[in-house]
Amino acid sequence: MNFTKSRLKYLCIAAIFFIAVKNNSYAGGFPVRPHSLLLSPSVSYFYANKGWDSLRRLTPFPSGAHFSSISYQLYAEYGISRRFTFVASLPYVANTYQQSGYKNTATGLTDLETGIRYYIANINYTYYFMVTGTAVTPLYTNPNLGYGLSGAELKFSFAGRFGNYCTFTVENGFRQYFGSTGPFQDRYNGTFGVTIDKNFKNQLAVSLGGVYSKSDFTKFAPNPAIDKNFAFNQVSLSYGHSFSRELSIFLTAGKFINGRNTGDGQSGSVALIIRPF
Repeated sequence: MNFTKSRLKYLCIAAIFFIAVKNNSYAGGFPVRPHSLLLSPSVSYFYANKGWDSLRRLTPFPSGAHFSSISYQLYAEYGISRRFTFVASLPYVANTYQQSGYKNTATGLTDLETGIRYYIANINYTYYFMVTGTAVTPLYTNPNLGYGLSGAELKFSFAGRFGNYCTFTVENGFRQYFGSTGPFQDRYNGTFGVTIDKNFKNQLAVSLGGVYSKSDFTKFAPNPAIDKNFAFNQVSLSYGHSFSRELSIFLTAGKFINGRNTGDGQSGSVALIIRPF
């Protein structure tokens, strides 16, 4: 029984983290023009075979186990006016936990996120301040795909440019999942990018971000509601290339650097930025 609990625990925790760290926008914090549409389809891969416990001790998963997850996601942003944009993201995931003699796979849509972004102010059209309100709606019943709880998030962002070649984005979001077991989460991220050619076609970016999650619910149960008290930080490096104003591609590699009640994961992703109009 203890072996089974440990196996399910790591499966569910890793699934939560992969969902939490997904990158749902490469648009940065810069405005989308009124009546313009930005689309970003992406595919991401996550792998973990060890994790940190509640005392931040890093150990391998039991019995040589490992967890992997592939996520397909569509992010969209539409300019309603000069100050308001509509944002949405829809992910589909395949989570697999495997060890000798055992394999568990869960696939399906996860949490639909829809919201409104408001551009509060700008400084000389170089530095932008914005706030985003998001509703979280679960589209699944399988407990290995997420919390299965509705939620809401309020995120504050600051973005800008240094000279002609450097950009930055800093974000901090506060998310509450509803229900007696719903956790409160602080999700934060900072990105610094540098254009590496005079034609503004190629960019390198480094990011540091993470999640701090807290809930009064700590009792074990065989679903993703377990261990909602966790924290982690990860770093990532991205390369972006613009084929035209309407089409860009981003390649990203990420690594968890520390955590509590988390899997120690590595990730990679490919994302397109499409501006059809």
